[in-house]
Amino acid sequence: MTHTTEPNNSAVTVYVVRSEEPVKVWGLEPEQRIHRQFKGLSVADVSWAARGSYPRTKRVLLLRGDVVYDTPLLSALLNQPGTRLERPTDNGTVRLAVHVPARQTEQARAWLTGEGLPPDGTTPCAPEHAGDAYRGKLRKREPPYCLQVDRATQRAVERRVYMAAYKGITDAVTKHVWPVPAMWATRGCVRLGVTPNAVTLLSAVLVLAALWAFATSAYGWGLLAAWLMTFLDTVDGKLARVTLSSSKFGNLFDHGIDLVHPPLWYAAWAYGLVETGHALPQPWLDWTVAAIFVGYVLGRLPEGYFTRRFGFELFVWTRFDSGFRQITARRNPCLVLLTLAWLAGRPDLGILATTAWILASAVIHLLRTVQAERANTRGQPVASWLKAPV
Repeated sequence: MTHTTEPNNSAVTVYVVRSEEPVKVWGLEPEQRIHRQFKGLSVADVSWAARGSYPRTKRVLLLRGDVVYDTPLLSALLNQPGTRLERPTDNGTVRLAVHVPARQTEQARAWLTGEGLPPDGTTPCAPEHAGDAYRGKLRKREPPYCLQVDRATQRAVERRVYMAAYKGITDAVTKHVWPVPAMWATRGCVRLGVTPNAVTLLSAVLVLAALWAFATSAYGWGLLAAWLMTFLDTVDGKLARVTLSSSKFGNLFDHGIDLVHPPLWYAAWAYGLVETGHALPQPWLDWTVAAIFVGYVLGRLPEGYFTRRFGFELFVWTRFDSGFRQITARRNPCLVLLTLAWLAGRPDLGILATTAWILASAVIHLLRTVQAERANTRGQPVASWLKAPV
């Protein structure tokens, strides 16, 4: 396969061969998806592949309108002129995309629609080998997909696109409990036309509702609001990714809420104990609240430092760090502790256990960051295990 790195995407014109019966995937027809994907890749020159309308200069990337392409795959294809994307099957070869000089556009279109031979000078490549499997923002390693879609395969394709949008390394609740119900909720939002920012706004309202409930000792209602908020926090991100409707504002809004509210919840829980008969004695209450905020900040600072220092997140450094991310003192694991304590009738023990776990996690994050610095000083590479050869 030919690899040529050309970051100037304006040198490429993208053409989409129209589908006779377009099928929507997560509310978008494949052609609509392609336009949104290339907009995110800073490629504005996307048109329908009508005969005789091709440019005489530049390069041309031809795609099919009945195929759902993974964005990392499209990004890779832009920088791989001479690549012929195809997949061998029991019934022959499925032709998926081709990147050629403009002068070969007619020949490439004929090949892509099954009417001709492969364009001269092109090299075949399978989709899973065309793009990088490492997805840093989603903390996982996953080969890119390239899926034909019709009425019979619509649901299967939607599921594949959804799971590709799911983070690989996250807390245990998000990873093991939320995927299926969040997919149903995401599908409902698409059908109703609900936007990701609307879901995030509702999450913000639930943050305040849980805060008020915890502060007034209504722990059951507070936990209901809190768990629903964490569920919607999963839904809004998946909805944005599968519909290709992420925005800078939405990302800032969502992450800003996530960053600020957890210690406020825990502090409200601690102060709410006054009305339960399990109030923490002074100065235990003040010390506990102070420890919550100090531990929370000290736990997040090493994470931020590690990312700036080494260019990737602490939780994808080694397999230990990835495993620890499932239970570290983030919101969902702490909510598990608080929920179990409330069910046992001892909300006071819940906040003490949560505070202790926040402090313990902060110490572990700090130690791991120190260990990374020591490894770097000794000349050992500090790199994500997800980037290691499989």
